[in-house]
Amino acid sequence: MKLDLDKEGFLRNLDDWNEDAAAVLASNEGIELTAAHWEILRLLREFYRRYQSSPASRALSNYIKRELDQDKARSAYLMRLFGGSAAKTAAKLAGLPKPDNCL
Repeated sequence: MKLDLDKEGFLRNLDDWNEDAAAVLASNEGIELTAAHWEILRLLREFYRRYQSSPASRALSNYIKRELDQDKARSAYLMRLFGGSAAKTAAKLAGLPKPDNCL
């Protein structure tokens, strides 16, 4: 599958995202998607539909805490799934723009 990505690996066209695209994006990051990843990716897409922005770390954590639970909102959990820049990588895999406050 050929995806049109920017220099940081984010989709140029958000409408190109689907589960196959997510798998390719994850592979590019060395991540094999599990049910735990999908739970966060779907939640991120819901956040974007609701607020028209990608959440940075704190907003993502607060949203997960409210929608799922405290343990899944912890940075250690998210870093285990998505690496050191969890909010940025999760947004990328969810087919969303890079969060504003992420380097």
